[in-house]
Amino acid sequence: MECVSKKTAIVTGASSGIGYAISKRLSALGYEVFGFGRDFGTVKWEAEDNVHPIVCDVLDTDKLCACVKQIAAQHRVQILVNNAGVGYYGLHEELNPDKIKKLVRTNLEVPMILTHQLLRHLKENAGYVINISSVTAGQSNPHGCAYGATKAGLSSFSRSLFDETRKYGVKVVTIGPDMTQTNLYRNANFREGEEPESYLLPEDVAKAVEWILGQRDGVIVTELTLKPQIHRIKRKPPK
Repeated sequence: MECVSKKTAIVTGASSGIGYAISKRLSALGYEVFGFGRDFGTVKWEAEDNVHPIVCDVLDTDKLCACVKQIAAQHRVQILVNNAGVGYYGLHEELNPDKIKKLVRTNLEVPMILTHQLLRHLKENAGYVINISSVTAGQSNPHGCAYGATKAGLSSFSRSLFDETRKYGVKVVTIGPDMTQTNLYRNANFREGEEPESYLLPEDVAKAVEWILGQRDGVIVTELTLKPQIHRIKRKPPK
């Protein structure tokens, strides 16, 4: 099928949090958005939202690749947002092999695979790869060694990919949010603080994406860190 001219974005982890906010923002900017998520049961899209929810576990590589190939064959993909992520925290010895594999596959393997699948199209369209990393990528994480390592790997991948593809017009961006009010910390013994100044909102990250897209041709912001004004977390009561 011949590609349509409408600009298109693909967003993973679009059923909640940062991915949902980015999908809404891109839709408002005129993009046709294909949002991947495991369950959209609690998501309410407005009638004017041009967002197509795709139920897919990103760890199902065959299904994921088949879906993005079909989208790329029918649409002019200009933006890939690798947002889907998982977090497990605590002492490294307290993790298990399944959690470690899920961290590595979700946070690092999936973005690399999706980028590989779409890179030729993004070159043709001078598009964007926007990787949602974490502030932990650039610091020591003694109670999140594996999580921090996957995000550091994603940031490293972004830097190298930009140098590889910049001559083709591809823009590769890493956004590193600090503590954000999402369900990422559902497996942790802590959560964001009570004060609004102690956490980011998903919409803050979505606005950062819009700002990145608004730079003039020839200028690309490759790395952007977002932090709340104060650093404070709240311990969850023991179960």
